[in-house]
Amino acid sequence: MDFLTFEKIAKNTQPEEGIFARFYDRTVKTGRIDKQGFPVFENVCFCEIRLKDNNSEVFDQPATEEKKKRFPAEYARYLLAKKQAEKGTPLEQFAFLTASEIESLKIRGIFTVEALAELDVQKAEDLGVARERALAVKFTEQAASNTALAGWQEKEEKYKSKIKKLEEQLKSLKKNRACREGE
Repeated sequence: MDFLTFEKIAKNTQPEEGIFARFYDRTVKTGRIDKQGFPVFENVCFCEIRLKDNNSEVFDQPATEEKKKRFPAEYARYLLAKKQAEKGTPLEQFAFLTASEIESLKIRGIFTVEALAELDVQKAEDLGVARERALAVKFTEQAASNTALAGWQEKEEKYKSKIKKLEEQLKSLKKNRACREGE
């Protein structure tokens, strides 16, 4: 699911009056034990439902197909967040955004710095996130430069390792030669 698909679902879905739903992953103990004797955990999709003006009552349970169909925009947002997280840097790790800006972006279906940077300039202006997009573009450009630097460092380490091996071979050859000449 991409941003445009999410946007279509969000526009064509009428939220239930006074009901707020959120899908998220929760780590749950499975009851199984691994080879080392430790408990096994897995991520389970949960649905949290809150009622307007009633903060004390929260319905929080594993997501069912019925809940996914009942809250399609919220479930689409959850799926989009998971997909973006696989390929990018979570917004929470982007130091240039405040908590409120992060939540505002998530409501718009943007969950990673890379997704924010990839937004079309006009779309970012329409969504009111042009400044945030500009910061994300600078960040991703800098990260790309750092990736190139890391590549050079990796090559340098390989060369150093190769030089060390060649020096050891040379030392061994010289030692063997000295032994032969001494015979």
